[in-house]
Amino acid sequence: MQRQPGARGWAAIVVGPGDGAAVELSGGERHTTNNRMEYTAALEGLRSLPAGSLACVVTDSTLMLDSMTKWIHGWKRKGWKTASGAPVKNQDLVCALEAEIARHAEIRWHWVRGHETGSEHAHKALNDRADRLAVAAAQAAAAV
Repeated sequence: MQRQPGARGWAAIVVGPGDGAAVELSGGERHTTNNRMEYTAALEGLRSLPAGSLACVVTDSTLMLDSMTKWIHGWKRKGWKTASGAPVKNQDLVCALEAEIARHAEIRWHWVRGHETGSEHAHKALNDRADRLAVAAAQAAAAV
């Protein structure tokens, strides 16, 4: 298991409607966490779309998915505190992602199991590709 924080990467694959071409986005940071990179991937993917878009965010991060679909409303009511009273981690990225979501007509969320072999589903294949891009971006960030 990797120690955190450290060099980490993010990646988003944006696929257009129908048989639209895929655009691969990625980046890395020398000193960050996996969770920050999960938020960044969704944020940068949505930022690449025009305002008013319909989008589906596919992720293997239950933390990011749950924070944006379940927990955010309670956090805001409690002054950005968790159920235990601790400050919400990565609040800056959660707020930026919330603002980006508001820019679009509709965002759907889809969870896929990460790092699982044998699935032929298109979402899984794209998630696997994004994972490889993120690993390469993390390696590049570590080399700087």
